[in-house]
Amino acid sequence: QVQLAESGGGLVQAGGSLRLSCAASGSILAINSMGWYRQAPGKQREFVARVTTGGNPLYADSVKGRFTVSRDNVKNTVSLQMNSLKPEDTAVYYCNMAVSITPGQYFGAWGQGTQVAVSS
Repeated sequence: QVQLAESGGGLVQAGGSLRLSCAASGSILAINSMGWYRQAPGKQREFVARVTTGGNPLYADSVKGRFTVSRDNVKNTVSLQMNSLKPEDTAVYYCNMAVSITPGQYFGAWGQGTQVAVSS
């Protein structure tokens, strides 16, 4: 079984910064892509950022230049540094990882979510 534990959410004023972290634990053979999604009230969950095993990042246009995603392949963690936060960044942020517990097979694992609230 695989568990993803997120931390770092909270309340911040517009223009401020927060750093989210997510750690994977369990009987993990390998992790491919690691990333973050978010879901605002009344909206669908949307992609925020992800990073490949080799460290190549990909960002949603709405966060490009403000957010930075990074990973530690030894500790099985992924982080999201969020700067210049805007009220529209308010959402529950979910960690997502492509995890292998069986050789050659991967599945998407999700964290429980962490709330980020940005006040104007």
